[in-house]
Amino acid sequence: MRYVVEPPPGGAGTWREHWLRLGVPEEELGEGDCADSIVDPEGCGPRIWFQQVPEGKVVKNRFHLDVQVGGRREEAPLEVRRARVDAEAERLVEAGASVVRVLAQPGMDHYAVAMLDPEGNEFDIV
Repeated sequence: MRYVVEPPPGGAGTWREHWLRLGVPEEELGEGDCADSIVDPEGCGPRIWFQQVPEGKVVKNRFHLDVQVGGRREEAPLEVRRARVDAEAERLVEAGASVVRVLAQPGMDHYAVAMLDPEGNEFDIV
């Protein structure tokens, strides 16, 4: 997806600084710089916001992302899609994600890698 962390508005150095300027109490901000969204740097894709909640994950995700990087079946053969998926999975592992399993069956024109982000949220690279 090549998204980036959304920069804070109004010249603030961090989101924490931005929220403090608006009067949000320090105790409501939690840890870190308070960045909680990503954006497409080219402005084509939607902004994605990650809502922080105090509860830990206890059951399956409320939603599941499939990140399509391989391309469509009509546009690329399975070997090309597989190489693209593996390259993106490797990049994400270097960024802190982990591989759960490879989703491939002999004779199927489908390939994906199931992954976990650093907080344990599941997603697939397809």
